[in-house]
Amino acid sequence: VQLQASGGGLVQAGGSLRLSCAASGNFGSINAMGWYRQAPGKQRDLVAITTSGGSTNYADSVRARFSISRDNAKNTVYLQMNSLKPEDTAVYYCYANLRPYAYSGYVDDYWGQGTQVTVSS
Repeated sequence: VQLQASGGGLVQAGGSLRLSCAASGNFGSINAMGWYRQAPGKQRDLVAITTSGGSTNYADSVRARFSISRDNAKNTVYLQMNSLKPEDTAVYYCYANLRPYAYSGYVDDYWGQGTQVTVSS
C-alpha cells in the first residue's frame, strides 16, 4: 500500500492550496483517510479526516477554512485549504486506516511521505 501526496507549496497568507492523496496497491477497503501536519519542533497533529461513511472531523484551528473531501472510486482524499495563515506552515502527511487484506478484518494505519506547505506573511 502506498499513499502518494501532492499539492504542497509556498503561498502568501490569505491564499489557497489543495492537497491530494491517492492510495494505491492491493488492499481491501479504506475505513478513513485524512491529513495530519507537523511543524518544526512540534508533534504531529490531526488536521482533518473523513470516514468511509462520510463523516468528517477537523482541528478547531482549521474548521472554518479547510475542507476535506474524498473520491472513493479513486481512493483519493483532498484537502482544500483557504485563508491560509503563517501558522499553517508545516509538513502535511496523508493518512489512511484500511484493511490491507481483503479476506481479513485486520486494519492498519498508513502514512504518505509528507508534503511541505509554507505560508508567508
